[in-house]
Amino acid sequence: MSPQRFVFNRPALAEALVRDLAGEGLADYSSGLFLAAPRRTGKSTFLKTDLIPQCLTRGWLPVYVDLWANKEADPGDLIAAALAEALTSFEGRLRKLAKSIGVDKISVLRTLAWDFSKSQLPAGATLTQALDLLHQAAGKMVVLIIDEAQHALNSEKGINAMFGLKAARDELNQGRASEGLRLVFTGSSRDKLAHLVLKRDQPFYGASITTFPLLGRDYTNAYTEHVNARLAPGNQFSPEDMAEAFGVVGNRPELLSSIIKDVSIELGEAASLGQLLRNGALAIQAGVWGEYESAFNALTPAQQAVLEVMAGRALKKEPFSPYAEATLNDVARALEMKGSDTQPGTATIQNAIAGLREKELIWKSNRGEYVLEDASMAQWLQRQRP
Repeated sequence: MSPQRFVFNRPALAEALVRDLAGEGLADYSSGLFLAAPRRTGKSTFLKTDLIPQCLTRGWLPVYVDLWANKEADPGDLIAAALAEALTSFEGRLRKLAKSIGVDKISVLRTLAWDFSKSQLPAGATLTQALDLLHQAAGKMVVLIIDEAQHALNSEKGINAMFGLKAARDELNQGRASEGLRLVFTGSSRDKLAHLVLKRDQPFYGASITTFPLLGRDYTNAYTEHVNARLAPGNQFSPEDMAEAFGVVGNRPELLSSIIKDVSIELGEAASLGQLLRNGALAIQAGVWGEYESAFNALTPAQQAVLEVMAGRALKKEPFSPYAEATLNDVARALEMKGSDTQPGTATIQNAIAGLREKELIWKSNRGEYVLEDASMAQWLQRQRP
């Protein structure tokens, strides 16, 4: 049985999004598409196996960069490197002219000196210049796809890159006979991704965040058929059991695949396969919830109270203002319910936030906003303390 080789394509969704990127659909994403969904729910796979091929079918040039791929690198550098690599792929067209004048460096469009010996943008080059050059070298629309875009908020260079992309979008799309750029951003944290669009001082203020459709019954039906083809006719998984297990693990294909691998080791009779699936799914769910519980129990009462208030704000889709009067009152109430005599002053909240950041339970953007590191923890807290 080789469930890990299973690929489920979503051509209708990709075609619809590309239509909207082109400005042809009911939802116009020509100014930018922001897709949010939890980690490991299939976003990156969809981008690579469905959206990028659909862009190529349209005659566009997709450029993909994953800001999660290298946590040590600055997000701004990763974006610049992806554009440099894309430009290098058109080296042949530009090198002909360079060779004709006997040099390794050539000034293109009178604004950008491109050194073919380096896979990086020239010093001083802007993202607008790089994207404009790429658009003209390719002779087609450029679609820059930034996976886990919220990580750009972790550095000043990353934020500047976001503003640079907005400037490039405006430059390449306005007042031209043919538009030159489309931007696609994905994020595993809707709250973090929102920090690119919600406020006037954010680069894409006014844009909306679209919920990425999770895989559903069509996926589990196809996956069940794929797995059953590798089993004896009398020993098959039912589509209903597969769908139930998939829901328990949060519609995450990788986790479902891991359950199937474990089940394959202890394959029983057909009547027990459904129970094996359920047991595996519940074990994964219990493991995740157990991690949340262990992390929460290790916190001080003040840290627990602040985390609970943050989770409540997240579930209501409200911003968390740590030192606002309403926050102080809510933290005081949470501490009282815990029987704690800790005083919920500004210093208490400040110290609690510092501890939560150190334990990597909350995240602070480069501009000072706080959100939960794992949004699912808010749902777990709601189950424990409704």
